[in-house]
Amino acid sequence: MEINPLLLTKSGEFVAADCRITIDDYAVARHPELGIEIAREFDHPPTTLERIAYAVEQNDHRGTFYFAQLATTAPKESKGLVGFHGAGGGGSMMSMDAIVNAGFTIANFTDTSGNPSASKVYRAARIILAQPDLVGYFGSGSGVASQEQYWSAYGLAKAFWELDLDIPAVIRLGGNTEDRAVDILQRMSKLLRAPVEGYRKSDTPAFIAARFAELVADAKGAKWRPRSPRVPKFVKSSPATMLPVKTGCVWIDTLQWQQIRLVIEANSGGLILDRDGAPAAALSTEEFATKDSELLACDVECRLAGIEGFYLELDVPGVDELIGGGL
Repeated sequence: MEINPLLLTKSGEFVAADCRITIDDYAVARHPELGIEIAREFDHPPTTLERIAYAVEQNDHRGTFYFAQLATTAPKESKGLVGFHGAGGGGSMMSMDAIVNAGFTIANFTDTSGNPSASKVYRAARIILAQPDLVGYFGSGSGVASQEQYWSAYGLAKAFWELDLDIPAVIRLGGNTEDRAVDILQRMSKLLRAPVEGYRKSDTPAFIAARFAELVADAKGAKWRPRSPRVPKFVKSSPATMLPVKTGCVWIDTLQWQQIRLVIEANSGGLILDRDGAPAAALSTEEFATKDSELLACDVECRLAGIEGFYLELDVPGVDELIGGGL
C-alpha cells in the first residue's frame, strides 16, 4: 500500500489524499470485498475469452496459464493476426518481438509454464483458437525450460486435431524431451490440413518467425474461423463406456474394445484394462480422475495409430457458446 500525498490539516489531523494498493494475485480470493473479478493486471475490462481463460487457471493449478487479448484486427501494413502461445516470461517477450519484427500483429499473449498439465495446454490452445481471422499459430518460449516438453506437445496436438487446424503453426518447444515433443507435432501434422512444424531450443525465435512468415505466405491469405471440436461418432452412444476424469471424461467404443484393447492398454500406461470383457479403470475413481494428462497422451497416440475408439472429452466452459458452435 502506498499513501501519497499524506496531508496534515490545520486542525492537526492526517488525511490520505491518495492511495494505491497492490494485491497479490493469489490473495484476491481471500478478499471478495475488493470486488476484483480477475486477478490480472489488464489495461481494459476483461473480455469474455479472458474470463474463460481465468476460470481454466482457477480450476487447474498444475503450472500456470495466463491469457490476455491484445488486438482483434490487424492494420493494413501487417501480414496478419497471429495467435501467440509462449512458455516462460522472458523467452515469450523475445518471441513476441521476433514475430512482430517479421511483420505480424499479435492477437493475444498466452503463457503456459511452470510444468503445466497437457490438459491445461490443450485448453489454452482451444482458447487461442477461439479468436477469428488468425493467419497462423506461433508458439515459442524460453527454450531452456526444465519442464517436460512432450506434455505441451500432446496438448497442442489434441487441440489442433479436434479443431481441424487449417492455418500454419510453428511451435518451438525447447527443454527437456524436446525431441519427443517435436516428433509428436510432426506426426500429428500429417493428419491436418495445414503444416505444423516443431522446433528445438537451438532454433532461435527470429529463425522460426521467418519460417512462420514463409508458411503464412504459402497459405495465400487463409484465415482462421473458430469452430467447435470434432468428436468421434461413437461418443455418447449407448454401447460406449464412459470413465470420468478431472473436468471431462474418457469415452471408449465398447463394440470395438476387443480389437483396440491392446493399443489402448499400452498407450494408457496400464490406466485402462480389460475387466470381464469390457474396458475399465485400473485405479480408484478418485485417482483415475487425476490422470487426465496421461489419458490425453493416450488419446493422441491412439489417433496417430488410427484407433478411433478412444476419446478424451475435456470441458472448456464458455468457448463453444462464444463461437456459436459452428464451423
